[in-house]
Amino acid sequence: MKTSVKYDINAIKDEARQRVDKGLVDRHQPIYALCKYIPGREWVCVEIELEENDFLLRDRIIDLLGREDWQED
Repeated sequence: MKTSVKYDINAIKDEARQRVDKGLVDRHQPIYALCKYIPGREWVCVEIELEENDFLLRDRIIDLLGREDWQED
């Protein structure tokens, strides 16, 4: 049985948020930096989904994250 992961824009945003929260990528890096964490055969689907939602690979990850809530320490 062949399974593939479907990357819709919300899944991509969640993936970006998780990587930023873990400190693996910086919010100011280009979206392309996420390709290290998504298998190559699935990256093509991510690129298509990003394009369909008007994102470019050179756009910053922060563009995917949207609004962020800050809490005081």
